[in-house]
Amino acid sequence: MANSIIRCLGLAAPLTCALVAPAWGDTYKCLDANGRATYTNMKEEAKGKNCTVVVREISVVPAIRTPRADKATPTPEGFPKVDPATQKNRDDGRRRILEEELSGEEKALVQAKAELAEQESIRSGDEKNYQRVLDRLQPYKDKVERHEKNIAALKKELSNIK
Repeated sequence: MANSIIRCLGLAAPLTCALVAPAWGDTYKCLDANGRATYTNMKEEAKGKNCTVVVREISVVPAIRTPRADKATPTPEGFPKVDPATQKNRDDGRRRILEEELSGEEKALVQAKAELAEQESIRSGDEKNYQRVLDRLQPYKDKVERHEKNIAALKKELSNIK
């Protein structure tokens, strides 16, 4: 019994190796009418074209970069322009709106901090586990943090206005 299993395994091993042959194929380098090279491993694509079999390893080279224009692109002749007085009015309006939003956020931050302080002072009997206290306070802390981030963003935006 053991002999027959070993004999079967002895015959199966070479067959398995023969079936699992490496999947190497030819690589073709094809030149088009402009002299640009393309590579393929599909024999059907290479038929009837100016293709040669590549026998060595192919190295891939990055594409040639086109030089950038050092000069800034000039504004087109018919491009609409805003006169300085109109732009100043727009900037002033934008500044006014941002300052109003900043004032509102600062008031909301004061309110959110007061609510957080109020909640921190409350201790209920069912919160013996301190994690429950933290879970109850987290939305209030998030609200304070959100208003602080909004204030920082509005101040940054105000500093960017000319």
